[in-house]
Amino acid sequence: MKALFIGRFQPFHMGHLLILQQLSSQYEMIIVGIGSSQYHDTVDNPFSIEERYQMIIKSLETEGIRNYQIVTIPDIHDPPRWINHVCSIVCDFDVIIANNPFTKKLFSEKGYMVKATAYFDRKRYSGKEVRRRIVHDEAWQDLVPAAVSKLIRDIDGINRLKQLSLSQ
Repeated sequence: MKALFIGRFQPFHMGHLLILQQLSSQYEMIIVGIGSSQYHDTVDNPFSIEERYQMIIKSLETEGIRNYQIVTIPDIHDPPRWINHVCSIVCDFDVIIANNPFTKKLFSEKGYMVKATAYFDRKRYSGKEVRRRIVHDEAWQDLVPAAVSKLIRDIDGINRLKQLSLSQ
């Protein structure tokens, strides 16, 4: 079976990694959909599609997870048409993995099998929390895989986030 797991991954964090570790043993293939792929350099979406792609690849590679593929899913801001949009990009999946109530509702209404995952310390492991901690010079490195921490430092993501938060 193939599972589709969609997220913005702004940035890819330990919660994402723990879910993908779990899914990799349950499904023959995991399709990782990078949502809102066209957005970057904003407070909520600071990282580019290329940066998010690298975060995922390097993290999964380090963990030895190989049964995945990555697709980019631009946002169309049209919920009634969003499922068809997603399926026009990736149609070969058996189950959607989602905890977001709206995503679950939309896919369920179209007849797709939707499964939720366990939350792994959701308060800590969220992109919003990681970004907040970076901006406020609080400890954040333990919330993301080592490969993501290195990439954020290498691309000067800390200063980028701080600058973006000033322009808000």
